[in-house]
Amino acid sequence: MKKNNFPKLHNATWPGVVGKGEGAEPIISLDTLLERTATAVVDGVKFDGIDLGLFDEHIRMDASDDEIKQLVDKVGTLDLVIGTLVAPVWHPSGGAAMGYAEERRRFVDVVRRACRFGEKLRKLGIRTNNVIRIDSASSVNEWLKNPVANSKLIAQTFREACDVAEGFGERLAAEGEICWGGMHSWRVMLDTLEQVNRPNIGFQADMAHTLLYLLGYNSPEDRILPTDFEWSDRGTFQAGLRELTEQLRPWTIDFHVAQNDGTVFGSGSHDKTGRHCLASDPNGKLDIATDAGFWLRDSHGELTKAFNHICWDGCMFPNTVMEKQDTWDDILRAMVQVRERHGWYAAE
Repeated sequence: MKKNNFPKLHNATWPGVVGKGEGAEPIISLDTLLERTATAVVDGVKFDGIDLGLFDEHIRMDASDDEIKQLVDKVGTLDLVIGTLVAPVWHPSGGAAMGYAEERRRFVDVVRRACRFGEKLRKLGIRTNNVIRIDSASSVNEWLKNPVANSKLIAQTFREACDVAEGFGERLAAEGEICWGGMHSWRVMLDTLEQVNRPNIGFQADMAHTLLYLLGYNSPEDRILPTDFEWSDRGTFQAGLRELTEQLRPWTIDFHVAQNDGTVFGSGSHDKTGRHCLASDPNGKLDIATDAGFWLRDSHGELTKAFNHICWDGCMFPNTVMEKQDTWDDILRAMVQVRERHGWYAAE
């Protein structure tokens, strides 16, 4: 029997930027991240590609055609491809999706620029999907001041962004992360997606972030696990995860494999969000290979095949950890285990 070759296995580049710089640890260069990704190997299996954050520290969103071609050559030479892109919808180039009219205009403009970048990568043959990640770029505390009105504004901005993305043949994936207003609980996230009501928007599930939906951080009324829950109770945990994924899986178009120790952590705009752990962290609460199946299989246990690649997301690890090759080998090993359990083989 041939080994599963789908979904493809991607690494993320934004952990080299998120939580770095501005008084924190130095930013890790794109070249370094590409090298570590390309060098990782587990039993002959390597990463297939990267998901790319469009941050100036790595690649300008308004890069010239020559700069984009240089990126394509650099990634292609390493036998990698590019998948999902991250649109930097936050300040200073963007603005809150529920903010003033000018902020919302900038938000949509960032999406437009990211879509233009993504379309160029697809035409050059290096990009394998058409998904761009967004969030509301809005704080939970501000959202709570007027939930109904603010959710309507976010949905309106997202609709405008979807209309722009459609013109480039792109889809938008709304990130389920508890630090973003209007996206900070599973119920609120679902309401936002339903209000947007566009065929080219979906949900991006990150195992580390969605775990916190179960615990009701920033939205205790939407907690799924009982307040006296003990992590040793895998049956209750899996029942909660099943309930969560039944709601959001039909919307999921992009998926991040990750680990979480059940606590929150962050810095700057990512305060009070999921604490990404290393795949081998003994404090991790997820059985990565097993629990990924709740997102990758439907309620009958059948593969959804909703996306052609999955990505590892591990932000805010110390640079000393991220610069070790062993770190990426361990991460790749976890990704391979997910594919072995929930993947498929397709002729290429």
